[in-house]
Amino acid sequence: MKVRTLTAIIALIIFLPILLKGGFILMLFSYLLAFIGLKELLNMNMIKFMSIPGLICALGILIIMLPQDAGTWVDNFQLKSLIAISFILLSYTVLSKNRFSFMDAAFCLMAVAYVGIGFMYLYATRSEGLHYILYAFLVVWLTDTGAYIFGRLMGKHKLWPVISPNKTIEGFIGGLICSLLVPIIMLIFVDFNIAVWLLLIWTVVLSAFGQLGDLVESGFKRHFGVKDSGRILPGHGGILDRFDSFMFVLPLVNILLIQA
Repeated sequence: MKVRTLTAIIALIIFLPILLKGGFILMLFSYLLAFIGLKELLNMNMIKFMSIPGLICALGILIIMLPQDAGTWVDNFQLKSLIAISFILLSYTVLSKNRFSFMDAAFCLMAVAYVGIGFMYLYATRSEGLHYILYAFLVVWLTDTGAYIFGRLMGKHKLWPVISPNKTIEGFIGGLICSLLVPIIMLIFVDFNIAVWLLLIWTVVLSAFGQLGDLVESGFKRHFGVKDSGRILPGHGGILDRFDSFMFVLPLVNILLIQA
C-alpha cells in the first residue's frame, strides 16, 4: 500500500505540472506515454517493440497522433499512411512465413488505433481549455472512487465476472452517481457553453464509457494471461492500467462537448 501511494504521489508531481502547462511539452509527454502503452500492448501478444512489426506500429503511432489543427493535409496523410501500414503488415505475414500471422497484423493495427487515438486526445483536449481536461480526469477519478465505495459497501451482483470478477453492478451505478458531482461543482466556476441537463447526461455517458474502457483493458489482460499491462508504475502496473478509462473518455469529451 505504501509503494502504491508513493508511486501515485510521484506520478502526480510529475504529471500535474505538465498537464497544467499544456502545449508542446504535453504533446511530447503524450507521445512518450503512447509509445510505452504500445510496448505494453505488443508485449501482451508476444510481439517485441524492437522488431519490424513493433517499429511499424511505432511509426503508426507517430503519424496518428499528429496535431489535428496542423491543417487538412494531416487527415489525408494519416489515412494514406495507415493504408500503407496495413499493406506492409500484411506483406510481412508472407515474408515471415506466417510466424507473424494475419491476426497479429490485425492486432497491430488495432493497437495503433487504440493507443494512438487515446493519447492524441490527451493533449488535444488540453489544447481546447484546461477545464475540459480537468473535467475528463475528475469524471474518471470520481467514477472510480464511487464504484469502489459503492461496490465495497453494497456490491452483491457481479457486473462481468468473466472479465473482472471484483466489479459489481452496484459499483457501476455508484460510479455513475458520483461522476455527477463533477459538472455540478465545476459549473459554479466554469461555463461549458452547453445546457446543464445535457452536460449531466453526457457526464453519465462518459462515466459509463470510462468503466467500459477499464473492462476492455481487463479483457485484454485476461485474454493474454497477464496480471498487469506493465511494471513501470510500482503498485499500479503499467501505463495502460492507469489510462485505460481515459482512452475511452477523452475522445468522447471532444465529440460530445467540444466539437458539438
